[in-house]
Amino acid sequence: MKHLLLAAFLFLTATSFAQTDKKLTAQLQTAVQGFNGQVGIYVQNLKTGKTAAINQDTLFPTASMIKVSILSGVMDKIEKGELKYNQKLAYRDSLLYEGEDILGSFKDKDTIMLSKVAMLMITMSDNTASLWLQKLVTGTHINNWLDSNGFKSMRVNSRTPGREAMRKIYGWGVTTPYEMCKLFTMIRNRQVVSQAASERMSRTLNRIYWDNTALSQIPPYVQCLSKQGAVDESRSETVLVNAPHGDYVFSIITKNNKDQRWVTDNEAYVLIRKVSALLWHYYEPKDEWKPAPGIEKYMLNE
Repeated sequence: MKHLLLAAFLFLTATSFAQTDKKLTAQLQTAVQGFNGQVGIYVQNLKTGKTAAINQDTLFPTASMIKVSILSGVMDKIEKGELKYNQKLAYRDSLLYEGEDILGSFKDKDTIMLSKVAMLMITMSDNTASLWLQKLVTGTHINNWLDSNGFKSMRVNSRTPGREAMRKIYGWGVTTPYEMCKLFTMIRNRQVVSQAASERMSRTLNRIYWDNTALSQIPPYVQCLSKQGAVDESRSETVLVNAPHGDYVFSIITKNNKDQRWVTDNEAYVLIRKVSALLWHYYEPKDEWKPAPGIEKYMLNE
């Protein structure tokens, strides 16, 4: 019996190691050399199962990428009948998060559908919309949902009891590159809350306004689910690409960045575009698409 167990263990171990794409891992390691900060990357070819990773289980700030978990919590509440996707909400001035958000321009007592608030949270990354939905669902409920679905690291920190210490370190949310990809893959596989909820999430996640980093290196006719996150010392993006020869998912997250400028050639933004282009051409080597000359002036999303 012991020999059988040992054989099974060795087989599983060998299979696990066989799933690592060593060639791609080496290319990613070369790509991140010299970056002035800490980088975490996780990539999985969803057709073959092969992976490549750098610091995939290291904790990083999510910044706005935490909004995908907030959306998961919203869908869970809708599935349970505690919220309705098309219910009307009344905006209050107390919800305002200072900045340039669309929802923040609303007047007190203006009404809007929950579905549009969710769209603004993901598509535009509207912070006022996001905090409003988090308040409706609660960070505790979102974290409980994450825990019950096997997420060990991803959590909402802001405005969530018991998460104050983690908020001081990581801000609004915390995750790992691996768990960001896990959530996106679950959405793609229709495993988040329900098949119907996952499909609704996919439709929302494939219409992102902020398409000037990772998405800019993928042909515009290829569907992608994505979410970006950015604060002064952390710039990140998670993308699931419905590529012609097989879907792939990747997350690149940075922290402790030396370059904290809010410009298109920020070092982290350059790295994200570099990794995204590398992955596209790695998985689609015969594809000759590249960004059109002069596209830069059309990618100044603000």
